[in-house]
Amino acid sequence: MKKIIVLVLLVFVGLSVQAQVKKNKNAKYVTEVNGNCEQCQKRIQKAAFSVEGVKSAVWNIETHQLSVILNEEKCTLLDVKKAIAKVGHDTDEVRAKDEVYESLHHCCLYDRK
Repeated sequence: MKKIIVLVLLVFVGLSVQAQVKKNKNAKYVTEVNGNCEQCQKRIQKAAFSVEGVKSAVWNIETHQLSVILNEEKCTLLDVKKAIAKVGHDTDEVRAKDEVYESLHHCCLYDRK
C-alpha cells in the first residue's frame, strides 16, 4: 500500500512540474493603440515604460502600432494596455475612461470606435 501511495505522489509531482510554463524575459508584442500626433506618441511610450518589466516601447504614429518588449516574469501585455488607457488612449482590449480621453489636448482627440 505504501508503494502505491508513493508512486501516486511521484506521478502527481512529476506532472505538476511539467505543467509550469517558463515565462519569456524578452517577449515581443505588437498591439494597436489609438492616437494622432507626437504628443500622443510621447504619452503612450511614457505610460508603457511606467510598467515594471517593459524594456522597449515604440509607438508608430502612422500605423497606430505599439511594439513592446517586456519581461513576462514582471508584467503582462494587459498591464501595459491598462497603463496606456489610464492616460487617455484606447487599445484593442482596454478603453480609456471618457473623462480622461476628453481631457487630452484637442489635437490628440482621435475618432473613438
